Order: sequence, then C-alpha cells, then structure tokens
Amino acid sequence: MPLNLAVVTVSTRPGRKGPLVAEWFAAHAREHGKFDAAAIDLADFALPVFDEPEHPMKGIYHHEHTKRWSAAIAPADAVAFVMPEYNHGPSPAFTNAVNYLHREWQYKPVGFVTYAGVSGGTRAALMAKPLMVTVKAMPIPEAVAIPAFFEHLGPNGFEPKEPHRNSATQMLDELAKWAGALKPLRG
Repeated sequence: MPLNLAVVTVSTRPGRKGPLVAEWFAAHAREHGKFDAAAIDLADFALPVFDEPEHPMKGIYHHEHTKRWSAAIAPADAVAFVMPEYNHGPSPAFTNAVNYLHREWQYKPVGFVTYAGVSGGTRAALMAKPLMVTVKAMPIPEAVAIPAFFEHLGPNGFEPKEPHRNSATQMLDELAKWAGALKPLRG
C-alpha cells in the first residue's frame, strides 16, 4: 500500500509559480511508485496570522480554516514543502501554517523542493528545518533545488531538467524509508 505524501505549496502571494512545481513534483512522486501524492495549496486555506485561542499541542481547533488545514496534513505519512526563498528564508505563510498545528507534524519526514534565483531556495530550506524539528518532524538532507527558476518555465509550466528529476527521485527514496521507519511512532 503506498504511503501518503502531502506536497504543500507554501507561497500564497498573487502571481506565484509554486503550484506549477508542486504539480510536477506530485506527479513525479506518483510515478515513483511508493506514494499516493496529493498536491495541497496553502492559499486554499486562507489562514490568517495564527488566531486559535488554544495552544496547538491540545489539538482543540475552534476555527474552520484550522480544522481543514489539520485534516489535510493529518493523514500524510510524509510532507514535501514546495517553497520559494524570500529574503534568505521561507515565506511567512509557511511559518504561520506550521505554527497552526502540532500533532499533525510529529514523526513525519519532511523534504523541501525549493526554487529561487542563484541559491535555488536552499537558504529557505535551511531556515525552515529548525522549525520542523521543533514540532518533532524529521527534515531529511535530500532536497530538490531549482536555481534560475524562471529559466525552467515554458508553455507547459515548469519544465524540469535531469538534475531536478534525479534529486526528486533521491528525495522520494529517502522520504519513503523515513516514513516507513517513523510510522510506528505515529500509531
């Protein structure tokens, strides 16, 4: 039975290109064969700056947007965040979305598919990893970095090159190993 992979687009700004990358990565994950991958767009949840009256550790959610966000992440065995780099870090929407939940992140491997200019978004992933560790998720070292992002956009959307496909496969291999190993801890 395939593992559930949430492929989360974390940029919510108008004109963003993250959904193009997320569509490609989710399709690549399904072709990989070890995952049932679902593309999840953070913009669809319209999360305001954290507004729950209870601490997320309690899992008591009062707002419908939080309940829907929790329901999207809870069944995942692994998570792949598709993120741009904003000022050498992840988008504010990413940090806000992580802070909304607690148990939903625990004991799940997390990978990053990043895109930007010269850095390929790697600095955003580096800044995001400590936050994920704090909520007891397991960020893996394997990642997909897409430098010079706009050079990879064509008439059919994001057009990956061989290095992108190879790094995606390596990341998926590791996510599958970690997801299987950590699954008993989520039970």
